[in-house]
Amino acid sequence: MATKKVKQTKVEIVTPIDERETFVSVAKSVNDADGITMDEKLRTLYQIQLKDTAIDKIHLQRGELPLEVQDMEDEVEGLRTRITNAQADMEEIEKKKADFKHAIQEAGLLIEKYSKQQDNVKNNREYESLGKEIEYQSLEQQVCEKRIGECERELEQKRELIEATRQRLAIFEANLEEKKKELETIIEETAAEEEKLQAEKAELQKKVDERMMVAYNRVRGAAKNHLAVVTIEREACGGCFNQIPPQRKLDIIQGKKIIVCEYCGRILVNPEYKAEYGATDAE
Repeated sequence: MATKKVKQTKVEIVTPIDERETFVSVAKSVNDADGITMDEKLRTLYQIQLKDTAIDKIHLQRGELPLEVQDMEDEVEGLRTRITNAQADMEEIEKKKADFKHAIQEAGLLIEKYSKQQDNVKNNREYESLGKEIEYQSLEQQVCEKRIGECERELEQKRELIEATRQRLAIFEANLEEKKKELETIIEETAAEEEKLQAEKAELQKKVDERMMVAYNRVRGAAKNHLAVVTIEREACGGCFNQIPPQRKLDIIQGKKIIVCEYCGRILVNPEYKAEYGATDAE
C-alpha cells in the first residue's frame, strides 16, 4: 500500500524582544547575516549616540524651566481648586444660614400662636404649659441667632481666604505666563535643530537591529550621563573610566564584535570614530 507523503512547512521562529536586553546578551546573538558588517553597525550605533547627546544638550539649554512651568501649573491648579472649594463651602453656609432664619420665623409664629392661646386658657396648668412652649421657642430663636452669627463669621473667613488666594493666584498666573513665554522662546530657537537631529537619528535606527536599540535605550536610560556607546579614552572606558586591557583594546579597534565594558555595561568602540565623526565633546 502506497504511503502519501505530507509536505512539512518550515515555521520561522522569531525571538521576542526582551525589554531587559543588555549589550552583553545582544553581543551573543548579533552577527553579519544581514549583510551589514559589525563595524558598520557599531559606527551607526555610535552616530545614534552622538545624535542623542546633541539632543540632550538642546534639552539642557532649557534647564529647569520645564519643571518650573509644571510646578507652577500645578500650583495654579491647586489655588483655583481652593477657591472653588471655598465658594462651594460658602454656598453650604448660606443654606444653613437661610435654614436658621426660617427656623426663627417658625418659632416666632409659634410664640405668637401660643401667646394668643394663653388669653383663652381655662386653668393655670394650661397657661404654664403654653408658657413653657413660648420659652422653648424663644430659646430656639436664640440658638438660631447664635448659629447665624457663627455662619457670618465663617463666611467672612471664607471671603478673606478667597481674596488672599485670588491675589496669590494672580501672582502665580503672571509668573507662569512669563515662564511659559521664556520656555516657548527657547523651544522655538532650538526646534528646527532638534527636529533635524531626530530625523537623522530615525534614519540611522533603520540600519540597527531592534534588539541592539532596546539594549541601547536601556543602558542609556540607566546611565547618569546618558551614554550607552563610548570610545576608549586614555586606555580607559569613556563612560566609567575603568582601565581596559591591551588585548581587549585591540579587539575594540578591530570592530569585529561587540565589546562591552565589564564595569558599566556600555559598548566600547574604536577611538578613531570620535575624530571621524567630529565628536570633540560629545562624550
